[in-house]
Amino acid sequence: MKQLTQKLKDGKLKVTEVVPPALLPGMVLVQNSYSLISAGTESSTVATARKSLVGKARERPAQVKQVIDVLTQQGPVQTYRAVMKKLEAHSPLGYSSAGVVLDVAPDVRGFAPGDRVACGGVGYANHAEVVAVPTNLCVKLAPDARLDLAAYNTVAAIAMQGIRQADLRLGESAVVIGMGLIGQLTGLMLRAAGVRVVGIDINGAVLELAQGKAADLTLLSASPGLPEQVDEFTSGHGADAVLITAGTGSTEPVNLAGRLLRKKGKVVIVGAVPTGFDRDPYYYRKELELRMSCSYGPGRYDLDYEEKGRDYPVAYVRWTENRNMAAFQQLAYDGRLEMDYLSTHTFDLDEAPTAYDLILGRDEPFLGILIRYQEGTRQFATRIDAHPPASPGLVNVAFIGAGSYAQSHLLPNVQGADVVKRGIFTANGTNSKSVQERYGFEFCTSTESEIIESEAIDTVFVATWHNTHAEYVSKAIAAGKNVFVEKPLAMDVEQLDAVVEAVVQSREKGVEPRVMVGYNRRFSPLTKAALDHLGKGPMTMLYRVNAGDIPLGTWIQDPDLGGGRIIGEVCHFVDYFIHACGAVPTSVYATATADPETKEDCVVLNLTFANGSVGTICYLANGPKSLPKEYVELYRAGSAAILKDFREVELFGTKKTTRKKLLGQNKGQKDMVSAWLDSIRAGEPAPMTFEELFGGTRATLGAIASIRHGQVVRLA
Repeated sequence: MKQLTQKLKDGKLKVTEVVPPALLPGMVLVQNSYSLISAGTESSTVATARKSLVGKARERPAQVKQVIDVLTQQGPVQTYRAVMKKLEAHSPLGYSSAGVVLDVAPDVRGFAPGDRVACGGVGYANHAEVVAVPTNLCVKLAPDARLDLAAYNTVAAIAMQGIRQADLRLGESAVVIGMGLIGQLTGLMLRAAGVRVVGIDINGAVLELAQGKAADLTLLSASPGLPEQVDEFTSGHGADAVLITAGTGSTEPVNLAGRLLRKKGKVVIVGAVPTGFDRDPYYYRKELELRMSCSYGPGRYDLDYEEKGRDYPVAYVRWTENRNMAAFQQLAYDGRLEMDYLSTHTFDLDEAPTAYDLILGRDEPFLGILIRYQEGTRQFATRIDAHPPASPGLVNVAFIGAGSYAQSHLLPNVQGADVVKRGIFTANGTNSKSVQERYGFEFCTSTESEIIESEAIDTVFVATWHNTHAEYVSKAIAAGKNVFVEKPLAMDVEQLDAVVEAVVQSREKGVEPRVMVGYNRRFSPLTKAALDHLGKGPMTMLYRVNAGDIPLGTWIQDPDLGGGRIIGEVCHFVDYFIHACGAVPTSVYATATADPETKEDCVVLNLTFANGSVGTICYLANGPKSLPKEYVELYRAGSAAILKDFREVELFGTKKTTRKKLLGQNKGQKDMVSAWLDSIRAGEPAPMTFEELFGGTRATLGAIASIRHGQVVRLA
């Protein structure tokens, strides 16, 4: 299928051939008929991308700080990889579209193939022939609904949420500052609700379009006597509310709003403007109220709502982002909004880059710019071949998933003359295309079966979200593949049992599966130095992790997607102890600090091991960033080793102390991948045993059970 993408490295826009997005649970697959360009948001993104690296840095100081943090923590190589991954990727554009349903996930209700729908959401309702959208960001339309008007779905919901925040009544008056597309939609809906509207802008052309449609009175912001004209319009009372839909770095709109409002009036900020204002004379003396409007409405930025489809009860949250979208669509369908004048330009998809030249060049007036797609149901290729298949290598690799970690630490190290990169599957078609191009895969695909069932592929890397790891590992084992999976191996007992069963069935067929989990720290050169010094035998171990806080709203904290930080991260350190002492855990006792948000990311684990070793893991999310992240102490038979953030190791013995210090941090990712590939080349077992993999997973699951019940959990 075709999709409009941009590379952040040079800002070049291109209509690219990519595979369709995967149809995941809770999703609706839609063939777009129209999508809407958000001139404000998207033009800013495109303009920034077209600037030099210095210009990009000036525009995005927060990202520059992130780059500096990565440089400090991980060194120049990883920093370069992280930056180039962003710059060279195909970045999708767009977040508002309408079309016809092609398919729905098995768990989806209320949508069926052939339905007309309007879609919303950054990363979902893209400028693409086919999009996959969660149900709460999708609105079912009437069979005869106009899809060109329905494509205004997202920006109209933004406008409507601003109106909700203004809480205006029939017969009241409002001022809309900024009569761009969202301002026009705001005015249209306010007038449809019986509210009298004054539209203000710096651009006379958009005011001319708004007059009599989106506004009863239009005024240039530089008009002499503007406050007096608003006073006259409101019979001397002042406006009941001012909605600021402009985008500017100036505080002038907020201060102007204070002058135009009646006493105890409301200012609603919809656009990107500073919230600072002059306290006196207006805000203080009038006791004005300033409100922020959050995007499309309640549910925005909520993982449960947007991605899992968990709605809010209408009795408690009357207007969610989905219900805002639906309300707009009903107004448009009933003909209550005179919208035709908004669509000043329509471009076919192949001409879409020209639309952005128009926006950035401002050579002619514009408001709504639509992208039009070819009509009629078509078949879209689920696989794109970059070049003819190579001859078989000793290791024939494919990836299922390829997020930030995979692109920074796995893919760059999957190399060798005997390694052939066959296929890449991710849920996002543009990401699949980016990875295919950057790392030289033969093909990208939108179906996992192209990977699992391919006879040309013998080795699969699984680098998806945690909730899918066990499923993909089990399928790959059943297909006779070598499987490398990012941690964790499984998120619960049932998933772990499924992997164990896959291993058992493979052995019953006479095939010993080769499986490895991405526990890289055991492969660090400093780990090797420490264990060479200590020798084998029972140990006493301490691991302190200054992990830093991760908010509840992120996927790793989600119990269904990431499993929480014990499952997703503490497993690393349990495995480190297993490798260090050479035995699996036999018991775990874990405690967690009381957290008002119920996050179990300040925890202490006490473990015993089959050979008599003991270990304590202190995993802490409440420490300062200035403290190094990881600190390890290992003790055995009169010797000790202390590792500091995998940059330095101190080796203590009866005679002298030895220190080894690296130029940069080395957590063993490169050596881990090399060891894995070497085991395949040599036909040897994986560098980790099933006893270690299953034992470590059981220990992390046991830690959660221990916290719940306040008891030691026996693992053996």
